[in-house]
Amino acid sequence: MTTSSSTQGSALAQALVEAKIGSQVLFPNDADYIAREQSYWSQQARLKPACIVLPRSANEVSTIVKALADKEVKFAVRSGGHTPHAGSNNIDGSITIDLSLLNWTRFDAASETVDIGPGGRWRDVYGELEKHSRIVAGGRNGTVGVGGLVLGGGISFSTGRRGFSCDDVISFEVVLADGRTVTATASEYSDLYFALKGGSNNFGIVTNYKMHALKNDGIFGGLKIYPKQVTPQATEALVRFTASVASDPDSHMLWFHTYTGIQRPSRDHGYVQADDRAWRCVGVRCRAGKQPVRSCSPCCTSASRVLIVAHLTRSTFYTATFANDARIAAKATELHERLVADLKGLIPDGDFTTQCLLQPLPKVYGERSASSGGNIMGVQNQRVDGLLFVAIVLLKTAAQQAFAYPRIRAWVEELKAYAATIENGNFDWVYLNYADGSQDPLRSYGAENVRKMRLAAAKYDPNAVFQKLCTGGFKISHVVERELCKL
Repeated sequence: MTTSSSTQGSALAQALVEAKIGSQVLFPNDADYIAREQSYWSQQARLKPACIVLPRSANEVSTIVKALADKEVKFAVRSGGHTPHAGSNNIDGSITIDLSLLNWTRFDAASETVDIGPGGRWRDVYGELEKHSRIVAGGRNGTVGVGGLVLGGGISFSTGRRGFSCDDVISFEVVLADGRTVTATASEYSDLYFALKGGSNNFGIVTNYKMHALKNDGIFGGLKIYPKQVTPQATEALVRFTASVASDPDSHMLWFHTYTGIQRPSRDHGYVQADDRAWRCVGVRCRAGKQPVRSCSPCCTSASRVLIVAHLTRSTFYTATFANDARIAAKATELHERLVADLKGLIPDGDFTTQCLLQPLPKVYGERSASSGGNIMGVQNQRVDGLLFVAIVLLKTAAQQAFAYPRIRAWVEELKAYAATIENGNFDWVYLNYADGSQDPLRSYGAENVRKMRLAAAKYDPNAVFQKLCTGGFKISHVVERELCKL
């Protein structure tokens, strides 16, 4: 940011105070400013904005966006603050719009719908809906914010039956770059509605999500931990499970090969309805334990315990997708062990955490998306079952992260090169919510969907406010002009 833009940001912050939303403007010397910065999940996301603005309504969001656009001041938008890389949801020297006060969950029994504010966390949403024995197709980790997850697509425990989280959105209330507030549905502003289903923050600021309410009697699941020696059998079980999801769409699994001082493969099981068919088909003996939805099920909370390590605040995610093949899964764990060995050479006390996360990406997910009208991500074109891979590394210091980062990228690139030796082994699709800042998930949606996003961005934001001024996130204007991806 230039000095003049930073000065503009400070002047505009003062103007917002004078516009009578001063109680929601935080400056660096305010205790609440410090608390909000410290609440980012990853340390590298904790920057130094000139101020943090916390709107309480769509009208206030409109006031803020119009003022920023008129003065050409750069800004960032934050929902939950869970995306780890720097600049995705925060900004140095200018203004961060923090949506945390737009936090509501309003169930309407007559229509079986739920209005959800973008500033809530999924634990807040589930806690309210639990009172009505309802759930939505939302996040599996209760600490994740509503807004970012849905706009990035969103995988839920209901994806096998409902499609992605964005597929279950009935309407988006959106503040556009010119300050107008519109409601995008399948029949009104339908191009905008479609683009928002996985298109991230390229088109405006969403101030309300209306979603289908789903009846819920509890999520059944558990955590099973195995020693390293059974990794081959565990990978085979993952592949068999992935192939079984189409016949048992309520089943769900997250598979971790983890180093946390003691390396171990583990499987997290989630099951929306009480039935053990999914586990029998893959040879897993599992007794279902019923947990309140508010805890986001045993598999979600167990994953959170691994990922949220108070002193390991520097985190990196890097993702790819592959065919549902045990050889690829085995190669991923082999390369993971090599990374762990490299990190142990730098960090002799072994105080770090790494995860090789694999989870089913069966073609039925895309089929469910298509049956609800489709989304912008292109998953409905998926031809065979797949695996969604994420490399996750949590470290203590910037020096450790600088050492690890090129090795994480090398892990993923070598895995992709190996998958390329297997027929249709690479999907070349990047799930936005797991992507590193250097990746290009929007490109992976395919040429036709890239064209649709560009048209929607030009139509609803002709001055490119959300491309040039809202600097964080993955921008459709930055999609690399080369051969676009196919699943």
